[in-house]
Amino acid sequence: MQEEKSETAGADEKRTIIREVIEEFVRREQAKVEPAYKVELLEERKRREQLEHKLDELVDENRRQRELREEAERNSAIRAELQRLGVAKVDLAFRAVKDDVCRLEDGRLVARGEQGEVGLREHLAQFVSENPEFLPARIAGGSGTSAGHRAPAVSGGTVELDKIRPGMSAEEVERVREEIVRVTSQVLKGH
Repeated sequence: MQEEKSETAGADEKRTIIREVIEEFVRREQAKVEPAYKVELLEERKRREQLEHKLDELVDENRRQRELREEAERNSAIRAELQRLGVAKVDLAFRAVKDDVCRLEDGRLVARGEQGEVGLREHLAQFVSENPEFLPARIAGGSGTSAGHRAPAVSGGTVELDKIRPGMSAEEVERVREEIVRVTSQVLKGH
């Protein structure tokens, strides 16, 4: 019996030693692997933070581009409407009214003024009627101007904008230049 007890005690002791050795081995392996996991986790966190930062930058850039596009569209709409109303000095009139015009949530352009929100077209029409100095002069010239002084007509006829293109012959380019000079001089003289 004592032999059995000593064998059992020896087996238990062996099991305990083996268990301790295995546990020690597992702890050492985990200690080796844990720093690698920690490094990987840190690298992943850095990559994620960089991607989040880049995404934030892209969102900001997108917002700025959208604002610039909307501003350009607003300016273009104002200038086009001023031209449609016959304003001669579009840039000057544009500078006078541009701050009154804003875009609503639904995309419409309106002017905020004394009457509240007014559509762009109505606001600009009212502005032009209140400020006729932006329109071309009704009577060309004044005292001392000679009658009948007009730029000579170009014998080539009018030039269509669709026909102007790179690679035109020298004669066509010269004809286009002459037509531009003729039209410009007529506009500047108020004809």
